[in-house]
Amino acid sequence: QVAVLQQRIGALEAENHTLREQLRKQGPKAPGLSDLPHFVKANKPKKEPTDKKQRRQRDQGYARSAAPNCTRTEVHALEQCPDCGRALSGGWVHSEREVIDIPPIAVELVKHLLLARHCGVCKKRRLPRAGEALCSVTVGQRRFGVRLMSDPAHVAHLVNVCRTPVRTVKRLLASLFGIDISCGGIIDLLKAVASAGKKTYDALQEEVRASPFVHADETGWREDGVNGYLWSFSTPSVRFFVRDQSRGHQVPQDVLGPQYRGIISSDFYGAYNYHLGPHQRCWVHLLRDLKKLCETYPLDKQLQLWAGQVYALYVGAASFCWIHKRDRIRARERFQRRLVTLARPHVKTSAPQAVLAKRLLHFEPEMFTFVEHPEVAPDNNAAERAIRPAVIARKVSGGTRSKQGSDTRAILMSLFGTWQARGLDPLEACVRMLRSPA
Repeated sequence: QVAVLQQRIGALEAENHTLREQLRKQGPKAPGLSDLPHFVKANKPKKEPTDKKQRRQRDQGYARSAAPNCTRTEVHALEQCPDCGRALSGGWVHSEREVIDIPPIAVELVKHLLLARHCGVCKKRRLPRAGEALCSVTVGQRRFGVRLMSDPAHVAHLVNVCRTPVRTVKRLLASLFGIDISCGGIIDLLKAVASAGKKTYDALQEEVRASPFVHADETGWREDGVNGYLWSFSTPSVRFFVRDQSRGHQVPQDVLGPQYRGIISSDFYGAYNYHLGPHQRCWVHLLRDLKKLCETYPLDKQLQLWAGQVYALYVGAASFCWIHKRDRIRARERFQRRLVTLARPHVKTSAPQAVLAKRLLHFEPEMFTFVEHPEVAPDNNAAERAIRPAVIARKVSGGTRSKQGSDTRAILMSLFGTWQARGLDPLEACVRMLRSPA
């Protein structure tokens, strides 16, 4: 063992000598870790590069884009050197900056003079008709122009799109343009716009009646302190509103007509049961009630399982995408049988889901119409979104004061809602309607 250890010591000394020679050739000895201050830490070993997930390319950048239409360009340059006073000329663009501002707005008061002229042949005095001469400027005998009646900064757009109260519109016109219009004058302007759009409003009702499907909903609307209801009927390109005191089935029957055979998409309210044609009941309302029931009874495992099965059935129906109508009809019947199988065992029990099971069993033929007709949505969100601005306006204003005011509000909401649904500019569409009401 002594001989082996001595041989091992000799090998280590030789290796130590070789390493010292290599360090001496490389230069001065680098300080060790113990020679450095206490706050210096050892470098961590570099990790091996891994395959990082490639970043998804954005559709567009978030940098501010330049304004497409520049009104004017102003050049700023020094005329002389500030140090020596020498005149400067020429130059190049060093930088540029955009400034957006609103020019001063002035009210234009135009005086229209109607001249009387004498005809030498007929020996009569001839006058231009005021209605024909001013038909493109104003409506009827009013002294307010069509731009004031329909401009976004003015009455119709502020009241119907921005949901601004009449008194606030009055103060806004006075502060921005110096126009002193009473609240009655503003209401008269709204009535004029509604009167000019009455024919268009009636045409919208005919379009709703001709539509293969319509989304219907209703909400409360007070008239002179008396509770009533605002009804909404929506298609992909039309928004039609009507205010009525009743919440019965007679209102949708009068709006849609007795000969309507299209699909009515609605919630589970019974006023729409009069329609003998196809229905589509809203799945969102059902799933919302189902979720609320599960939150009320979180420890009921059977309820949780049943709710999951109903939701899975809806997801399967919503993802169905067969093209042929024969396959869609068969799929609808299959989904309806599954729904009956899920609902029937809980109808005559004391389980928490008994009420919802009765509802499913009662409306079973009207739950999967969207499977057979893919153009129909399984929910009633279109009507909910259409009527939401009216609900916000009701909370702000509290309703209307007369039947004429209710009719005016219904006509204006229908017109502006339809223009927005069709992707039109409400300002230009309203001006076009006022200048050519026919």
